[in-house]
Amino acid sequence: MIFDIDGTLLDSVDLHAQAWVDAFAHFGVAVSHADARSQIGKGGEQLLPVFLDAERVKREGKQIEAYRSDLFKREYLSRVKPFAGVPELFRHLRARGLTVALGSSGKAEEVEQYQELLGIAGLVDAVVSSDDVERSKPFPDIFEAALKKLAPIKPDAVLVIGDTPYDAEAATRAGLRTIGVRCGGFPEADLKGAGCIAIYQDPQDLHASFDDSPLAR
Repeated sequence: MIFDIDGTLLDSVDLHAQAWVDAFAHFGVAVSHADARSQIGKGGEQLLPVFLDAERVKREGKQIEAYRSDLFKREYLSRVKPFAGVPELFRHLRARGLTVALGSSGKAEEVEQYQELLGIAGLVDAVVSSDDVERSKPFPDIFEAALKKLAPIKPDAVLVIGDTPYDAEAATRAGLRTIGVRCGGFPEADLKGAGCIAIYQDPQDLHASFDDSPLAR
């Protein structure tokens, strides 16, 4: 099982969106919260071109992304909360003999902090962040890197759990199936349209429905 983090395990999407709104504003770019939120799930290098032309991305992209990252840690990280039932779900998966990985478009430092916040340190077999790849979601690089770390497990024995269409699109490109969760705020129709084979409300719902879910099969 390869889990996305933001919006899947953590209630952080709105906070990430606001950090991007604030960061763009600092550099004189007006972006609405709704527009920023619709792009959360992508890494910065995929998000920036949605709002800036290529020349400005090349000139200021890394500076804007660094400002956003620092701002998030200073102003918003302390407000991030786990969704209910995450440690219990992970312990259940491990008890069933399943291998668990994290595949996030977030930075490695954030992902490390998140594991402690979620109470899943020691319950994860492999971790991939945007720092490990050249391209983040919706490109398949993060999941392809996770598959390499999970070898010799084959793609048909792997499921991705994510909250955005970008998770499902990236997983499909990597030859993987996706279970969607709605706790990140994306409509069920968007998740189904991106290829999710099943949809649950949140990690707790997935745990409660485990025996009837694709995880058990």
